[in-house]
Amino acid sequence: MAAAVVRSLGTNLGRNVKEIRLHLCQKSAASQGVRDFIEQHYVTLKKANPSFPILIRECSGVQPKLWARYSFGKEQSVPLASMNADQVAKALESLVKAKP
Repeated sequence: MAAAVVRSLGTNLGRNVKEIRLHLCQKSAASQGVRDFIEQHYVTLKKANPSFPILIRECSGVQPKLWARYSFGKEQSVPLASMNADQVAKALESLVKAKP
């Protein structure tokens, strides 16, 4: 399911969103779904959006979170703790389609 979401986003990341940031821990179980999402779908997203900033921030012990920055500096975030890769993709989709 996550692959379908990533394909549906295609090159549409830059329409509403200016930047995506993923915060995660390298080892914690709460960040496992985020790590899986990155391993399986980051390359596809980046190939479809080569100049779009997708930032991955790792820090030991941090709670996983997805941030989206929109025009005029507005930001929204979604906690990703204990989500699987499909749920992370759905969270990304919801932030990309949001209109802050």
